[in-house]
Amino acid sequence: MQSSTAFRTSGLTKVYGSGHSAVHALRGVDLEIPSGDIVVLLGPSGSGKSTLLNIIGGLDRGTKGEVYFRDHCLSDMSDAQLTRYRRDHVGFVFQFYNLMPSLTARENVELVTEIAADPMDPDEALALVGLRERVDHFPAQLSGGEQQRVAIARAIAKRPEVLFCDEPTGALDSETGRAVLQVLRDVNAEMGSTILMVTHNANTAAMADRVIYFADGGIRKVVENREKLSPSEIHW
Repeated sequence: MQSSTAFRTSGLTKVYGSGHSAVHALRGVDLEIPSGDIVVLLGPSGSGKSTLLNIIGGLDRGTKGEVYFRDHCLSDMSDAQLTRYRRDHVGFVFQFYNLMPSLTARENVELVTEIAADPMDPDEALALVGLRERVDHFPAQLSGGEQQRVAIARAIAKRPEVLFCDEPTGALDSETGRAVLQVLRDVNAEMGSTILMVTHNANTAAMADRVIYFADGGIRKVVENREKLSPSEIHW
């Protein structure tokens, strides 16, 4: 595990709307995330998990407070600078795979490698997620788990320092979900990427270096796992 800090937030607040209809999605969140960790964010719907992920991923901005990626203050960045931050440093994996149906697995990954500064070869990225033999298949010819692995390959092909995963196993059965979690652990081990994963599956927390519990727009507690389970040991 690296000792440096990947992310730090100070007094991070996010309010949607105003007046009586205002929704306080985040309420003064203070947080540090070490580089190279697998971090799971747990909590009920509306607790602030995805809002935090979107803000530190550069997809949204906080209302108040500060967000740092390493020594860079995301809160002070222009829209163009946030776009470069997302392009150069961050990969995203969502619950729904968002693959282009008319493109093969390789071509879906190439969408990222064509604009990345130092990309992996698309076939190398697909091999890393166990799809070496499926590179020429279209999404309709792949199972749900295979499509999610293509989405992960697409995200990691630009060698991101951070991988954000929002419910990456939410649409998958238990066996396929465990396989996808194993891929994420392999990516963490092979590439050293910091992984932040939002999930409703509390059992997933057992594979993480640390678990952040959210409630009502704030952090209830942070737990570090001294002993981690492998994805194959996780109950669904």
